[in-house]
Amino acid sequence: MKKYIQDDFMLQTEAAKRLYHDYVASLPIIDYRTHLRVEEIAGDEPYRNLTQLMLKNAPEKWRLMRANGVAEKYITGDAPDREKFQKFAETLPKAVGNPIYLNTHIELKRFFGCEEILCGETAEKIWNDANAKLKDLSPRKILEREKVESLGILVDPSAELQRFGQLRQDKTCSSAIVPVFCPDKALRIEDEEWENYMKYELGTSAGIEISTMRDIYDALSARMDSFAALGCCTADHTLAAIGYYPAENFELDDIVGRTINGKGRPSEKSREQYQTAVLLFLAREYARRGWIMQLEYAVVRDSNTLRAQQLGPDKGDDCLSSGCRGDNLARFFDRLNREEKIPKTIISSRNPSDGAMIASVIGAFQGGEVVGKLQLGGSWTFQGDKAGIKAQLANTANFLLLGNAIHMPSNARSLLYLNRHEYYRRILCNFVGRMVEKGEYPEDWDALGKLMEDICYNNAKQYFAD
Repeated sequence: MKKYIQDDFMLQTEAAKRLYHDYVASLPIIDYRTHLRVEEIAGDEPYRNLTQLMLKNAPEKWRLMRANGVAEKYITGDAPDREKFQKFAETLPKAVGNPIYLNTHIELKRFFGCEEILCGETAEKIWNDANAKLKDLSPRKILEREKVESLGILVDPSAELQRFGQLRQDKTCSSAIVPVFCPDKALRIEDEEWENYMKYELGTSAGIEISTMRDIYDALSARMDSFAALGCCTADHTLAAIGYYPAENFELDDIVGRTINGKGRPSEKSREQYQTAVLLFLAREYARRGWIMQLEYAVVRDSNTLRAQQLGPDKGDDCLSSGCRGDNLARFFDRLNREEKIPKTIISSRNPSDGAMIASVIGAFQGGEVVGKLQLGGSWTFQGDKAGIKAQLANTANFLLLGNAIHMPSNARSLLYLNRHEYYRRILCNFVGRMVEKGEYPEDWDALGKLMEDICYNNAKQYFAD
């Protein structure tokens, strides 16, 4: 049988092959958004087995297993790791058309040299072969081998940051490991745990007793100072929606005071007023500091509340929503623009129908001081397939400038997910290569090579360094 993962897979034209192999394949990686654990990289311990590396923190793969009727004990439960891997292997052949199928085999090929197709019958051999090679795959060895120049890890503002400081001083780590400021919990005033978080986590870490809106601003700003001292220049926000509902300071103080003192959950109007105010404050702070603001919306978190109560959050039950109207997004940026306070921004929606709308809005607020200041981001969740990435590339090309794009981060929960950069780069080269083959872009290889290198590396390096 013909090998599944070949050198030219996904590259459907001669131009695409040349673009990928000659200009893109060996470029370093700037991965500015991941869910990895800094403790894992700091400790640099070899992995115990393949399940620990491939399935331990993989909500996308858990969803497939549940769809295949796999019992929860084999997914997040206490079943032996070997049995969990077996259940995943038995599920995978049914995932035809799902990007996880291809990406899993890229993981096995790139990290373990595995040529077999993963299924129930091959699971034992792949398990044994891969586990024998795990002693050579500590976290830092993976980062070095994959040429990861810098890696951003999402971190709550209240978190301890000592490990980042240690890695910053550790010359044996070849990658720059930086925290990404992620104030999602502070924004979710509707959550039942919000007041406890604000009082006992954010407030304690900032050394501020929170009772007013000003206190919240001061606490977030104080924690930004701590993050900035460790090289942070990026903030990330994942939201159900981006609305725009301005309010007066006394209204905001009333909303905060009532909620933080346990006098009831805020109304939908109050939630939107609070979130609008906090996002505007944060955006102004990011602009002042020269930080990049990442916004991703149209996601309902932990929609299976029973499973969230049993297992905790982030177990693979997020779903799509229609989370933003174009007029609200335009008003949000217009408010900041009138104050000359729009930060560099990467914005994406998990809903595939929103790409053109976002691109059209941010196209109205580009400025002369920064190349590609506002970026249409991509989302691996629900859009990490070939069609989703092609749509993101097409919307960027149609409404903005594809040559100014800064590629996609991996959104990695496992270091194996670094293969997503290869996946994205191959789709990009095929996208541009087809235009070249059709005569829609000149066959000027100097210009094409620079274009590919810029999108895959140079643009991000400049964007995050300026």
